[in-house]
Amino acid sequence: MISTKNITGGNGASSTPKIIQPGNITCDVLSVKLEPAKFKEGGYDVVLNLEGPNMGEEFEGFWIDKDDQSKGRHKGQVGKVRASEYPYAEGITKTGIQISRDKELLRFMQNFCKETGSLAWLESQDNMHKTIESLFEALNNDKPFAAKQLRLCVGGKEYVNKDGYTNFDLFLPKYVKGNVPFESADIADASSKVLPFDPEVHVRKKKVEVVASFGDVAPSESPFKSDFEL
Repeated sequence: MISTKNITGGNGASSTPKIIQPGNITCDVLSVKLEPAKFKEGGYDVVLNLEGPNMGEEFEGFWIDKDDQSKGRHKGQVGKVRASEYPYAEGITKTGIQISRDKELLRFMQNFCKETGSLAWLESQDNMHKTIESLFEALNNDKPFAAKQLRLCVGGKEYVNKDGYTNFDLFLPKYVKGNVPFESADIADASSKVLPFDPEVHVRKKKVEVVASFGDVAPSESPFKSDFEL
């Protein structure tokens, strides 16, 4: 039988991206980190470092540790996915409701721990941390979510990198009544409430610009030049 997956080009590289793409996917959680929001002072992004399903022997993923290649390569696509399209920050809604950054972060952590079977760990951390940063650091260090898979709907915002390739800034869509952006992969498919991926809703397209000339040389190498880092 002829396989149409992981077709290699002339340089032997797989045509399958090494980076997770927008869509519905089941992933292992490698780490969970708080990162300062780029455009919102005092805000945080929750970044989930994820690895998708094993792509088979022909797939050549990023090095697990580019400085120690003896650890081998990731077996699946990897990606940094923000828990929300917008950062967690202090604010006030249009209806005048006060938003607490830390309370919203705690709500996310509670739901994340529920879906990864880590609620016992969360309860064990009661009154042990003075800051939200300390609590998230403990979550990432202890990794109670290890070996627990999530089923997700991953959205993305298109951008063009320095090499001229279109990539995605990945994020989880907001909750919609009756549906969720992620859940435990142990939930039966028939009972799943994960948002069905819709590119018209979950992908933010980059505005098309008029190009006078594309030049004479077509790019021949992958846009992903560096290994995935946690």
